[in-house]
This record gives sequence, structure tokens and C-alpha cells, in this order.
Amino acid sequence: MSERNSAVDRRRAREFDAFVAGAASRLLHVATLLTAEPPAANPLAQRLLTASLARTYARWDRLRGEDPYNRTRQELAVRFARSAWRYHRVRGGVLDRLTPQERLILVLRLHEGVAEEQTAAVIGLPADRVRAICSRAVATMRGAPRTAHRPVLRIAS
Repeated sequence: MSERNSAVDRRRAREFDAFVAGAASRLLHVATLLTAEPPAANPLAQRLLTASLARTYARWDRLRGEDPYNRTRQELAVRFARSAWRYHRVRGGVLDRLTPQERLILVLRLHEGVAEEQTAAVIGLPADRVRAICSRAVATMRGAPRTAHRPVLRIAS
């Protein structure tokens, strides 16, 4: 009996390893966008992804045909949303001008292509609110880049 369980555990580990090998870099990029960290220095994103992958591994046998990438991405989004207060400080990432909620919605909708209704269900907001937040985030990103200090132009007389 233990030999059979051992074989099942090895198969499970191989399947999960193959999934991680194929999906980890993209999921890390998603986590890095969410945490607004620079790609070269993203310890919060790495922790967020590690916790999400651990949860996916724990549920691996219960996925039953469900896409593990979607499951992990959903877990990543939920974990980020629950701890969004940690990510208010600007860190120098691509989306650092956005609030955590705006980043979450923008990444899910535009980067990951998740439908508005699914995004709303994952984060617990109405679809019209998700649409409004996404529009505001896009407008913010299209606006002039935020700088820490804008030099004052003075004309000599």
C-alpha cells in the first residue's frame, strides 16, 4: 500500500514540477506587477507566488480537469487582495502609480485577459465597479509619468 502511495506522490510531484517549470516565470511577472516592485528586486512578489503555488500544490489532486494556471492566478489575486495594505508604498515598479486595487484589476483584465465578470467574482466587486476602476487605472497610466521632484523652469531676465 505504501509503495502505491509513494508512486502516486512521485507522479503528483512530477506533474506539479512540470506545471511550475512552464508557468512560474509568467506568474512571477504577474505577482511583480501586482506588488509594484522592480523585476530585478521583487521579494514580495516571490513570497506571494510561493504561497500561491503551495496552495495549488496542496489542492493538486482536487483540481479534476481545472486549469492549474487559472487556479494559481486566482489564488495569487485573492492573496494579494487580502494583503493589499502592504503594497501601498511606491516601490519603483511599472505600475507603481496605481493603487493596489487598480493594479489588481488592470493586471487581471488587461495583462491576463480575465473577463470583467470573472475579475469581479474573484475580488468581490460588482462588474460595473471593476469596469470603472479599470478605466481609471488606464487613464492614470496614460497620463504624464509621476516624478518625485519636478524641476521648476525659470526664465532668466
